[in-house]
Parts: sequence; structure tokens; C-alpha cells
Amino acid sequence: MITAEAVIDFRALNRNYDTLKSRCEGQKVVAVIKGNAYGHNAVRTAKTLSQADMFAVSRIEEAIELRDAGIPQPILLLEGCFCAEDLKIAAAKNFHTAIHCEEQLKDLEQTTLAKPVTAWIKLDTGMHRLGVQPYELPDFVSRAEATKKLAGPVGFMSHFCCADDKSAKATAKQLDIFLKSTAPYPGPKTLANSAGILYWETSHLDYCRAGIALYGISPSEGITGAKLGLEPVMTLKTKLIAVRKHDANQPVGYGETWTSERDTYIGVIAMGYGDGFPRSAPSGTPVYINGRIVPISGRVSMDMITVDLGPDCQDKVGDSVEMWGKNLPVEKVAEAAGTIPYELVIKLANRIKKTYLD
Repeated sequence: MITAEAVIDFRALNRNYDTLKSRCEGQKVVAVIKGNAYGHNAVRTAKTLSQADMFAVSRIEEAIELRDAGIPQPILLLEGCFCAEDLKIAAAKNFHTAIHCEEQLKDLEQTTLAKPVTAWIKLDTGMHRLGVQPYELPDFVSRAEATKKLAGPVGFMSHFCCADDKSAKATAKQLDIFLKSTAPYPGPKTLANSAGILYWETSHLDYCRAGIALYGISPSEGITGAKLGLEPVMTLKTKLIAVRKHDANQPVGYGETWTSERDTYIGVIAMGYGDGFPRSAPSGTPVYINGRIVPISGRVSMDMITVDLGPDCQDKVGDSVEMWGKNLPVEKVAEAAGTIPYELVIKLANRIKKTYLD
């Protein structure tokens, strides 16, 4: 019997891409598939999204995996190349690379490349994590162009820090800095992430980067992807492996952190932190069983989770359990567990069986 299983519905992935593309009104859309496509399988995701204008990953190892799997589209390295050897690989394999610091610019100046490379200068508009300061941009552009190693004009990119909050003033400020700083240059520009696509139309520019929303997950707290017209791509399922009578005033699990206030039935689920479900998820975190929500009761173990099925339960061993997915939004689970849905989907362990619906 298959217990822990992640069902990845690539039909929903395609529909989400089309939904986000329609929001972009003609701009090109970059499908962000870093972190193994947020836990959804990067190679399969890329092959499914054959209509994508470009893919984006964090590190060159991810890009190499895609190219070696036969993915033909441009692949953007969001963090750029970390050494001269990586830059040579990027040029040879037609990767696009970010340049966000002096060291990366020097690598471009000093490294002999077999062919030109496409470069995007990353501008720090307010995230203050990576990027060139606005006053540094003219020097970076002129030095990059002077190398004569570029395959086309320099592109420009930046990243929002608060775009998921529609009331945040930082986003408009970042957009203003980016537009003014890059106005003198003709190269392509990208600023909008998932939240930018959904909430900040003026940030769409030449390329939009669809990340978490591509997988049907909202970039904002307090709202689900479904409310944004998106469909969950991943459904995490497992089975009930025990249904046990449980007396009132008796605890369950390690540390006796939860005690039943009534006579009830406890369900034991084949899922735990060994599968990537967070041990920190408290009692009350929702689980979907047989058409209803039931609460986690007691501490999450490595291989098992206990839930309160209620005194009138009709559930049986072998019944299906949904940890998140089409019936229980992952955003709701993440909120209850004190984390974000990004972390839940990306941390699933290898022992969870992956089933792909193409």
C-alpha cells in the first residue's frame, strides 16, 4: 500500500501559467523553477511548460540539470555565476547570468569565453540583499559593454521585498528607483515576481517572473491561491494506519502536549517530520479526512501524526488523508503551522512517492 504520496497535477500547472500569462498583457513570462521547482520536479515542470519564454533558477547546478535534460529555452541564473569557471559554463550552455557585485563583473572582464554571454545587472532597489547600488549602475553597464563579451544588450533586474502586501509603500518606491535608474538603457527589464504579476501591473515591464503562484500558491498571507484564480498543483496524501478509542483526560504523543477533553477516537497517520512535515506544527493544525477537517492532536513524530477524529467517527484504517491540496489549501496548513507554504512544499523528503498527472 502506498502511504505518503505527493500528486503533482501538471494540468493545473499549465492552467496557472496561462492565467498568469494573461495577467501580463503581452510581456514575456519567466517560469521560476528553482529549488527543484519548489519541490514539484524541475525537469518535469520545464518539459510541461514548453510554452514558457524563459526559465529561472538560483544556481548553475540547477541550470545544468535542465540543459542536460534537453530543455532548450533560455535559463536565467538569478544569483549569477560564483566563479570564472561557472561563467565559462554559462556562456557555453547559453545561460543568462545575473551580475550583482564587483567580483562577478571582474570575472566577466577577466575571463576568456568561448562565446558571448547574456548578462542581467541586478539593481538593489530596496531589498538590500543582492545588487548594484543605483549610483554604481552607469559604471557597471559601461564596463560590461566594454568587454565585448555580451550576447546582446545588458538586461536589468531587481526584486521586490514587500509586493505581497498591497498596502506597503516600499513597492512603489522600489519601482520608481528601478525605472529611473534603468531609463537610459535599452536592454530588457524584469522586476515583477508572483506578487508583482498579481498586484502591481505597472511593474510588469518586459519580463515577468512567475514563481510560487505558478504552483497555485498565493504569495500573500491570509489569502489562498484559489481566491486568485489559481489551482493547487501539489496534493500531499497519505493513509490512516490506525483508529483507536481514546478516553477523556488522556494525553497523546511525546511530551504529553495534548490531552483529550472527551472520549473520542484518535487516528494515526503515516506522515511525520521524516517526510518533511514540520515537527513544529502545533495541535490544531488542520488535516482533511473523509470530507471534513480534523485537528492534529499531540506532537508530530518522525513517522506518524495523531489526529482527533471525534467521538462519532466512521473512519477506517486505509482511508485516504489529505495533508494539503485541492481540499485543504497549503496556505491554511502553513498558517496554522507557523510557517509559509514555500517551506512546506520544498521540504518534502525523498521517501514520499511522487505521482505526476500530465
